[in-house]
Amino acid sequence: MAQKTYKIGIDARMFSDAFTGIGRYNFELTKRLFEEKTFKEKSLEWVIFLNEPQYSQFDFPKNVKKVCVNAGHYSLAEQVKFCWLLYKEQCDLVHFSHFNLPLLYWRRFVVTIHDTTISFYPGKKMNAWWRKLAYKLVIRHAVKAASHIITVSQHTKKDVIQLFGTASEKISAIHIAPSPEFRIIAEEDCAVVRDKFSLNSDFVLYTGNWREHKNLVGLIEAFAQLKAKPAFRDLQLVITGKEDPHYPEVKETIARLKLANDVKLVGLVEINDLIALFNAATIYVCPSFYEGFGLPPLEAMACGTPVAVSNAASLPEVCGSAAMYFDPHNIADMAAVLENLLQDKTKQASLRTQGLQQAHGFSWDETAHKTYEVYKRVF
Repeated sequence: MAQKTYKIGIDARMFSDAFTGIGRYNFELTKRLFEEKTFKEKSLEWVIFLNEPQYSQFDFPKNVKKVCVNAGHYSLAEQVKFCWLLYKEQCDLVHFSHFNLPLLYWRRFVVTIHDTTISFYPGKKMNAWWRKLAYKLVIRHAVKAASHIITVSQHTKKDVIQLFGTASEKISAIHIAPSPEFRIIAEEDCAVVRDKFSLNSDFVLYTGNWREHKNLVGLIEAFAQLKAKPAFRDLQLVITGKEDPHYPEVKETIARLKLANDVKLVGLVEINDLIALFNAATIYVCPSFYEGFGLPPLEAMACGTPVAVSNAASLPEVCGSAAMYFDPHNIADMAAVLENLLQDKTKQASLRTQGLQQAHGFSWDETAHKTYEVYKRVF
């Protein structure tokens, strides 16, 4: 009798070697998972489901079959075309790396839930009734029908339990990790990025999108309190990320507080510039009300930069004792913590050392190993 072959599928419709988001999660995870050739003492075949242009751009080992889906999230094609392709492949297990999956798919699957942000902060893009309904239907199906759920933090695990009444034993919290590209670089490379974006020697850095839960308006208001003091006359705030027209209050706050010359909106930056900005920053700040994991503070730590973060959601779990904390709902507290860290060189040095240790405690190899153990558990 021929040896049975196990077939495991990965929903990688978001797939990218860029350094943020679910695309990077799939990139790092599959790079390690696809090294596995056997499953429960049987031969193993992988199937990766991709959209264009990633389907054409990326190659994989011989034991990996590529399937072109071209179905966006929350789309009819996701519910019909993708569902048909999934059943056609007849995988023994599918890992959906995001909760967006076909409502009519009922074979064995594992799902990763990175956060439940939309449940708490739906944002302006989710104001249509049909978007809210689609979100609720899809995530509830994912949670209910999954053989097992992976979350990227204990905090997100608790949120899933709270929101959906899921049994704790059905969920495994598996941390993600900063890419090894985030590292300490030479000072001359920092000087290049300062010159490129016309930055002073002292600046506070924020990286990320402009959505409500990121609390950018609060950060700008706290920065304005710092700028009112002579000691911070030359201090700048650098904000990366694509400008979002859904959140005009960010630029409106900058204008209202007359900070146009002090707040640098540098847009989306290339990875080498991002790493250099992390290195060059005096401190990195994450003012979020909510994060499912919060990778940027770890990336800053890996670059040897002192970090100040809000004491909310998963951030204390991720940053541990290697950061200074503030109440994101209290602008005066945020400003005070930033001021103390900016002026305390001894504390900065201590956080650099602690931050490097904290960042190195997270590993994509460990993430992949624990994920593979989840696969074994559900059979």
